[in-house]
Amino acid sequence: MGNKAFQWLSERLASQRWKYWALQASGWGGYTLLTFVGSFFWVKNHWLHSGYIAVATASGVALSELMRRGFHRLWHRPPAIRFFGSLLVVIVAAAVWAAIKFGGSLWLYGKESDEHPAVMAVYWFSYSFLLLMTWAALYYGIKYYQASQDQQEKMLLAESAAHQAQLKMLRYQLNPHFLFNTLNAISTLILDNEGRTANSMVSRLSQFLRHSLDNDPMQKVTLAREVEALMLYLDIEKVRFADRLGVNVDLEGDSPRALVPSLLLQPLVENAIKYGISQREWGGEITIRARVFAGELLLEVSDNGPGMSVEELESLGTGRGVGIRNTCERLRALYGAEQKVRFRNQPGGGLAVHIRIPFEQE
Repeated sequence: MGNKAFQWLSERLASQRWKYWALQASGWGGYTLLTFVGSFFWVKNHWLHSGYIAVATASGVALSELMRRGFHRLWHRPPAIRFFGSLLVVIVAAAVWAAIKFGGSLWLYGKESDEHPAVMAVYWFSYSFLLLMTWAALYYGIKYYQASQDQQEKMLLAESAAHQAQLKMLRYQLNPHFLFNTLNAISTLILDNEGRTANSMVSRLSQFLRHSLDNDPMQKVTLAREVEALMLYLDIEKVRFADRLGVNVDLEGDSPRALVPSLLLQPLVENAIKYGISQREWGGEITIRARVFAGELLLEVSDNGPGMSVEELESLGTGRGVGIRNTCERLRALYGAEQKVRFRNQPGGGLAVHIRIPFEQE
């Protein structure tokens, strides 16, 4: 029963209207309690005085609600109009509230003070103005805080939308780039009268594109599934290279379950084939290694080709090659400073690409 009541209250307080009335009840309830306790020992007729406090509280609640509606109308006006308009609303409400309480006090207790009526009127107005001005300050403070939170939320949503748009743009750049190279290879096979090989390559291309289109570019996939997609691509390349292209895959420990951006490996392997394997008369081998260490996924894509000069290595990831540059930009957009891509020549020949990203699982 208690849990249901707490859940019901939580659901109600989730709405702005209920939050407002909860604050109203707690604020004016505190005012009523303090007023009653403060006058308890000098009031003779407690029942009569309690009625007076109830009228003062009820009129205060009603006036504050009218103030809220006035502030709501002024909210979208220029700052100067909003400030002076709100001040005028508070002054009018304070004057009305002071008149109600001062009149009620005279009617209930008579003129028990030797103070001039004008002095008493100023006292009641100042007291009422101070309380209602405090209420107005709290109202605007909460209002500005909510507006700030809403603005921040909209800004975060806009940044998220821009971030996702950037990732989608980078992701979709891969398919046209790969498609151009593959179609160019098919065209070459047709010109060389190798129709059966060209047909086999078209069939494998359709399977790869179907796999690519079936996956949301914003969703990450397991490394095992990423390698499966990579094998579809390598089947296409093997049509061109036949026995000249060897592939070695070594996924250690938990690495097959690691989440990675879809089509992460394809441009790296494509680069290895273009600048490594195709440069060797007898072809070569591409090695893909992965392991998990210290909460990070460590990926390596290497070949046994001729490697690159120092100048070429420095340009990788920034200028040379759409696929490599695209991969680096996707990783920066997804992981920021938590990712690292490094290119190096291997001692025995060939180029190695090392990627370090946070280890994530489904």
